[in-house]
Amino acid sequence: MIFCIFSFNRGQFLENCIRSIESCAPGHPITIFDDNSNDPETIRVLENYSKTHDIIRPDQNVKSRHHLGGLYGNMQLAFEKFRHADLVCYLQDDTQMVRQLGDDDFAKIEHAFTAEPSLAFISPCFIRGINFTKNAQYSYNSGLGLYFKESTPRSSGAYFSALLIMKPQRLVSAKWTFSHSEPENNKVAAKAFTLMGYLHAPFAMWLPEVPAYRGKKKTIGLKLAEKKRNCGYYPFALMSEQESTSLKHRDSHKLPVAEDFLRCEGFEPPKPWAYNPLANTGWLKPLNQLEVSVRRLLK
Repeated sequence: MIFCIFSFNRGQFLENCIRSIESCAPGHPITIFDDNSNDPETIRVLENYSKTHDIIRPDQNVKSRHHLGGLYGNMQLAFEKFRHADLVCYLQDDTQMVRQLGDDDFAKIEHAFTAEPSLAFISPCFIRGINFTKNAQYSYNSGLGLYFKESTPRSSGAYFSALLIMKPQRLVSAKWTFSHSEPENNKVAAKAFTLMGYLHAPFAMWLPEVPAYRGKKKTIGLKLAEKKRNCGYYPFALMSEQESTSLKHRDSHKLPVAEDFLRCEGFEPPKPWAYNPLANTGWLKPLNQLEVSVRRLLK
């Protein structure tokens, strides 16, 4: 499996993601698609790992049939580069692998793709507890060894997620091109493929309570929300062999909710974990939206 990491101005998080892949999937190639980071720490991390991994930055001066730069532009760039690869896994700098991958894991992934020709994407991640509490419905297909999320008009992540495992040639055959937002990719995937599968035993996850800096000018609402949620750097402890075995052999009725199986190193944020600083912050979310709207009017 080829691992692609999408990076921008999160050096500490990027380094953690790289180290987790090196530890959990040793020997598997890693390519970092960095969106021309200008943060000194991120540049240092990229320079350090350029000796052992490929670093690709979009050329801002080259015009192609697909916009270069941005998360989805770089996902398209990775897709074009590895279109002939067998298995490709997309991760982001604020995500992490949490357990060792074994031959049995790859065998189950291959089986799912082989048994369901219309399957395009498999999520490598645990289910977010904050989504599960909103009554998201999942069903388990024992023949494929995958969970599937119920698709509703308001649901996201039913057909597509930016964190994914894919067989590129399957997408090539469908003339797939990555669109510029997750809802749009989900909409296109719904027309071309079956629902995205969620692994019975996931191996990766977003880090919780990540600050939303990335070089952006924060609104007052966002600053207050990050302080309220105590956003910071909370990497996961790698699962032990016993924990991994328990995950793999549990009853399928128990969904792989992140908070039930993962723990952070050192301080652990309150549960359920959030992945957007503005989640569950009351009046701070509309305050943020108001400032964003005013900024747009003043441009």
